Amino acid sequence: MSIADNLKHIRTTIPDNVQLVCVSKFHPASVILEAYAVGERIFGESREQELRAKAAELPKDIQWHFIGHLQTNKVKTIVPVVSLIHSVDSLKLLVEINKEAGKEGRVVNCLLQLHIAQEETKFGFSFEEAEAFFQSGQLVTLSNVSVKGLMGMATFTDDRQRVQQEFQSLKRFFDHMRSTYFPDNSNFASLSMGMSDDYQLAIAEGSTMVRIGSSIFGGRI
Repeated sequence: MSIADNLKHIRTTIPDNVQLVCVSKFHPASVILEAYAVGERIFGESREQELRAKAAELPKDIQWHFIGHLQTNKVKTIVPVVSLIHSVDSLKLLVEINKEAGKEGRVVNCLLQLHIAQEETKFGFSFEEAEAFFQSGQLVTLSNVSVKGLMGMATFTDDRQRVQQEFQSLKRFFDHMRSTYFPDNSNFASLSMGMSDDYQLAIAEGSTMVRIGSSIFGGRI
């Protein structure tokens, strides 16, 4: 099937209140334009150099989401072009984003990445670390970032029950964070979880944003 056909099918499986991020990493600008032609405007990249190159080449109304592991020394290169950073996995990184966003005179939208998978290779705050950060009140001192919600990646496994449990744990924590620390702030509303293999399960467990790549664009080119 074509990219347009893939998107048409996927759109039938995603409720209107769930945002689709088309994960275009490792794919050329030409295929992004195919998705763009049928109305997609949100694309996810995981390498800062690739993101900057595509942002320079492609239409300016595209919203670029950074979804990969971000090193602090790469922050300054993506801050001018990124719409949302999903993968803020440490306080050190959040502070660096705030610093570089201040230099650019803008506020950068971020999600805190929680480590929910039973895999050491994945990054993220523990639930305890994230709670401690919000309890500390330090967020109010970071005026050039806006934390819009949370992100998590489930264990890469065929065990659907485990994946479901991991999504459930993140949704419970998200609800707790929202009610405890953002009761009057409707901006803390995004829960990014679910990819090509598990996005429908993630939606069933409360995801508001899914990151889909291979089901749209196929494997890496």
